[in-house]
Amino acid sequence: MQGLILQLTRAGFLLLLWLFVWAVLRTLRSDVYAASGVRVPQRYSRTSSVLPTFGKQKVAKNLVVTQGALAGTRITLGTQPVLIGRADDSTLVLTDDYASTRHARISPRGTDWYVEDLGSTNGTYLDRAKVTTAVRVPLGTPVRVGKTVIELRP
Repeated sequence: MQGLILQLTRAGFLLLLWLFVWAVLRTLRSDVYAASGVRVPQRYSRTSSVLPTFGKQKVAKNLVVTQGALAGTRITLGTQPVLIGRADDSTLVLTDDYASTRHARISPRGTDWYVEDLGSTNGTYLDRAKVTTAVRVPLGTPVRVGKTVIELRP
């Protein structure tokens, strides 16, 4: 009877070991191969506001890193989204251990810019609030990706 219990214990331990190895490999695969993932084009409506603007409306023209290893880095914004993460093909490549390979994206919608988390492990924060969907980023509001903080500036 004790031999049977010993064999079942060994088999259970071996099964748990294989499940652990499988989980580690799955996590590594998703992190390593995320850089070569299929890109899905996103289409945003570029309609302008019908309300009159009084005075000069400030529009974001730069993305500035205010805290972190790349503090002082300035990216000029255009019409293309800004991809943030550890991947080599990101617009803003972070060397932060708390950033995912494809962590977040800041994309234009009309004259506004929106931040969205791309399924990162540690999350993306807009002024202390965790980003779960695409959220408009006001000028000068800090966006935290790992230990890096960025802001939109005119």
